[in-house]
Amino acid sequence: MTDETPRTPKITQAMIHAYDEYTHLTLDRRGFMAKLTALAGSATAAAAIAPLIGASKASAQIVDPQDERLTTVWANFPAAGAEMKAYVAKPADAEGSLPGVLVIHENRGLNAHIQDVARRLALEGFVAVAPDFLSADGGTPPDEDKAREMIGALDAEKTVERAVAAREWMVGYEGVNGQAGAIGFCWGGGLVNSLAVADPELGAGVAYYGRQPDATDVAKIKTPMLLHYAGLDERINAGIDAYKAALDEAGVEHEIVVYEGVNHAFNNDTSAARYDKTAADRAWEKTVAFLKAQLGAA
Repeated sequence: MTDETPRTPKITQAMIHAYDEYTHLTLDRRGFMAKLTALAGSATAAAAIAPLIGASKASAQIVDPQDERLTTVWANFPAAGAEMKAYVAKPADAEGSLPGVLVIHENRGLNAHIQDVARRLALEGFVAVAPDFLSADGGTPPDEDKAREMIGALDAEKTVERAVAAREWMVGYEGVNGQAGAIGFCWGGGLVNSLAVADPELGAGVAYYGRQPDATDVAKIKTPMLLHYAGLDERINAGIDAYKAALDEAGVEHEIVVYEGVNHAFNNDTSAARYDKTAADRAWEKTVAFLKAQLGAA
């Protein structure tokens, strides 16, 4: 008798690097699949591996959108010449006002996963506001390749202005006590770094594997920063030393944590190949404790 149990395809670091090149640099979908086919040995193997490296929409929900512990709404606000849309989650039984935290999405846009992260943060005692930075262009599309293309075309300066406007709107939102932090992932992690440079009123910044700001701008940062990095993320990690040196020189309160042996996007639990539960849980615990300490949450 033969064992016909399907085996999980072997995913190598070279395959993950190819995916990173596809999603963040210059490789297109066709080029990625051609490279993955060469690495996997066949088109069939490549077709099986690609969904494991990418994100699965079916795995995007940890906290039910209808969870009775939460109140969730969609809101709109003006931001640097555009109407921004945001997903807002807060505890349903909150007594008094709470700190607000911007949740800034990856280069896939404001998808179900980031909405879920906002709900997780709300359960920790915050008003979580997740803006869609593609609002001015019609909002986040269902096609992730299209979303990445749209993110890549955004004007960097205007995007930072809209992030500042989002923070300003959030502190005036009902149930927010005036304290404001920000957490971002991947592209959003880079935007949190840029927001910290641009907005002296930001009360705390958490960047997951985000692009670092120009070292000459770091002295403008007035908020404590918690910076999470993946040990295998060579592309982003190349900027850590210069960022740390600039933060030290400017006297900015900060903590840099490198999670060894894990990949870029290790927190994204919709990606089977790159998600690392141990690192994600540790980073989340540190993030919640940091935000509570800096923003005065219970």
